[in-house]
Amino acid sequence: MSTKKSALGKGLSALLENSDTDITSKTNSPASNQLLSSISRIPLIQIETNPFQPRTNFNKDALLELSQSIKEHGIIQPITVRKLGNSKFQIISGERRFKASEIAGLTEIPAYIRLADDQSMLEMAIIENVQRSDLNAIEIGISYKRLLDECELTQNELSTRIGKNRSTISNFIRILNLPEKIQAGIRDNLISMGHARALLSFETEKEMINAYDRIVANQLSVRKTENLSKKSNTTTPTVLSRYEKRMQAELKMNFNTNVKINKTSKGNGKILITFKDDTDLNRILELLDN
Repeated sequence: MSTKKSALGKGLSALLENSDTDITSKTNSPASNQLLSSISRIPLIQIETNPFQPRTNFNKDALLELSQSIKEHGIIQPITVRKLGNSKFQIISGERRFKASEIAGLTEIPAYIRLADDQSMLEMAIIENVQRSDLNAIEIGISYKRLLDECELTQNELSTRIGKNRSTISNFIRILNLPEKIQAGIRDNLISMGHARALLSFETEKEMINAYDRIVANQLSVRKTENLSKKSNTTTPTVLSRYEKRMQAELKMNFNTNVKINKTSKGNGKILITFKDDTDLNRILELLDN
């Protein structure tokens, strides 16, 4: 069994196979006895979509293809819902199958029925969709962030729940800091996750967008994008002003060693202080401490 399946089993099955989340374990009414089998058939008009669904875009052509398959073969994998009240259900996972069933003209759909609070709803939707579906990177990032913020999980806890390492989770969340234009490009598959990570290394939003436009226009590879980033972050020395030169000379005299101010055209830079050995380093550190 793969690591991915193992991680999914630990997260999803712990919620779906626990008797405490099963509607059939909560009542013995005649109506509920019809739910004693693992799968029930529910009218589509009694089902509403999941507000915690991480997927926001459903490809129309793919839905039409799935609806045609459903017409020919029926629903292969039942959806999972929770019971809200009298004859009302809410989708936990399987919204794509639900939408395709509507297009196919079905009046009912096979479903697992469970009880779940809102936190479990969110966790179940994330685990089901992130592990099994092709969410885009923005949707995944938003989903991870909601789990961290709304369910108050740490990155370590989230890593355990979904079977992903912390660096992967961090990268998906970091791309949410990119400008909206770039996020739209990720969502629409104009650039890859690799491009997005490279764009994060640019210092300003303007530089990110300029680089993004070049990537899309010229279909640049991730490696070429990384090279653009390196060139952008390369410091360009500039001539020091009279004041800066005088301060550089004073620092040399105060520290009794060579001191150089390196400044770029952007106004940033660094001060380099030379030392000969450990004793000289300690001498300079003492002066700095004073």
